[in-house]
Amino acid sequence: MRAPNPIALQIGSLTVRWYGVLIASALVIGLLIAAKRADHAGIARDDIYDFFIVMVPSIIVGARLWYVIFQWDYYSRFPGDIIKIWNGGLAIHGGIIAGLIAGALFCKARKLSFLKLADVLIPALPLGQAIGRWGNFFNQEAYGRQTDLPWAITVHDPRLGWIHVHPTFLYESVWDLCVFLILLFVVERKIKKSDGELLFSYFILYSIGRFFIEGLRTDSLMFFGLRTAQLVSLALIAAGIVGLLWLKKRRTVD
Repeated sequence: MRAPNPIALQIGSLTVRWYGVLIASALVIGLLIAAKRADHAGIARDDIYDFFIVMVPSIIVGARLWYVIFQWDYYSRFPGDIIKIWNGGLAIHGGIIAGLIAGALFCKARKLSFLKLADVLIPALPLGQAIGRWGNFFNQEAYGRQTDLPWAITVHDPRLGWIHVHPTFLYESVWDLCVFLILLFVVERKIKKSDGELLFSYFILYSIGRFFIEGLRTDSLMFFGLRTAQLVSLALIAAGIVGLLWLKKRRTVD
């Protein structure tokens, strides 16, 4: 029984890993979707392209820093591994926070509406997450605890050997795809009344799924004995609810 090969292509000393291929693919698809949506929102495509130049390194650095901070016991002993993102270790919550900060600063500099830009971009995020999660499969990471369920996958554990586990990367990929479809075909087409509703709806929808899926994982980042992803998910759900109520109140005042 063999684990999937994490290397997509090897040409001499050049190694291309599936993790990087999938993340790059997700970013390109996200850019194409955002550019198309910008036309309907009245935002110049050049603003979208310029923002991606700022956003991509921001979310990668943010996602990596988040992971490293909560795994500092390891990285303090092996600091050279901090830059090895091709081996995995990008925490989406760190990327989301970094992306929001980058977006706020970009919109302030360009005098754009942050909520409008966010609603243009946000549907591409769960779709990108759905694609990127398969990088975890090739890296044999982000799986769950042992199970005998028919859809279990087989992974190699250093202590236990080959075991059957929950494919939590698959659960989240499917959930992310559902969030993408709900945002586009339900929230935007049937519910949305003001800019920002897609952003806050994403906070709620993604975080509900992530909270329960995280409970199955065995490699969660921890903070004082608690799973950081679950804590952040609860915070984002609260932020999403408060945000939607704020938008509703603002419409009433206007």
